[in-house]
Amino acid sequence: MKGPRVRLGELSVGFVHSLADALQERGIAASALLEQFGLDSERLAQPQGRLSIPRYMRLGHAAIQLTSNPALGLEMGHLNRLNQLGLVGVTAAQAPNLREAARVITRFEPLYAQNYRGQSSFHEDSRGAWLRFYSISPYNAYNRFVVDSVLAGWHSHLCQLSGNRVALDKVEIEFPAPDYAERYGAAFGCTVEFGATTNQLRLSQATLAIRNTAHCPSTWHQLLELCERELEQRTRTHSLRERITRLLGPLLHGHEPDLEEVAARLQLPVWTLRRKLAEEGTQYRAILNDTRHDLAMAYIRDTELAFGEIAYLLGFASAEAFQRAFKRWNGQTPGEFRRSQRLQRG
Repeated sequence: MKGPRVRLGELSVGFVHSLADALQERGIAASALLEQFGLDSERLAQPQGRLSIPRYMRLGHAAIQLTSNPALGLEMGHLNRLNQLGLVGVTAAQAPNLREAARVITRFEPLYAQNYRGQSSFHEDSRGAWLRFYSISPYNAYNRFVVDSVLAGWHSHLCQLSGNRVALDKVEIEFPAPDYAERYGAAFGCTVEFGATTNQLRLSQATLAIRNTAHCPSTWHQLLELCERELEQRTRTHSLRERITRLLGPLLHGHEPDLEEVAARLQLPVWTLRRKLAEEGTQYRAILNDTRHDLAMAYIRDTELAFGEIAYLLGFASAEAFQRAFKRWNGQTPGEFRRSQRLQRG
């Protein structure tokens, strides 16, 4: 039994507002561009309005071309407001300090953005904490602005809560220094390391402890309860198959995860996992193949990634192995499928 179609991800239409504001600051009316992407005022006002990740990337790329500004993501991030994160942003705005606000923004991220590639996280130690965004490599003109806007957006949120510019200890970014690298120093006010192993902001213990003067304990706890209920509802899975499908996204990069690796992630003995899957009428290999197939279709249809990059993301040993598998699944090569999709879009 095949599960629901795998999606690359989606995010709240609230993210579009900071892009529109960045265009407006440059004297460019955003309405025409937004309408090209089906984002009229009615769509932007929908309580649960969502935009697919690939569509958001194409929108950002179009805005960068319109402004001739490859650093537009940094400007977007610093124009981002907490309330554009919906319930999560309103909750973070009531946090007692910056530490709890950062935890809320990452823990409840699925309420405003979901990506098959991973989830943001908060990692604290004795000297401070890392506010970490997951990898969306390989990087290109369509997705670098996402990392820029997310990291700059987090910095903006912390500044809004503190009422002052928050000092960051360091910023680390996965992709190599781009042509506009000098813009990062002004944007973050600290050392920025490119070609790092992760995308993240470093916050000191003193920064984490900064109090939020707008904090109201009863409102804070009420909002936290609402977030918990909403998260439980959104992330509820109905089968073991769905749980495995969700796990496979980040695990596939560069290798083919085996049953033992997945069982360890699920904290189940291998034999128990195999038995439970049999009770659901499926096997691990079938789930792996179906997930790879669905993701391959989505990557080819919705992104500009090269086939070698898609092969890596799906855990194939080579681009040739991926192309053989795709032709077996679809009866046509990845190139033929991509061309047919572009013809359908006109």
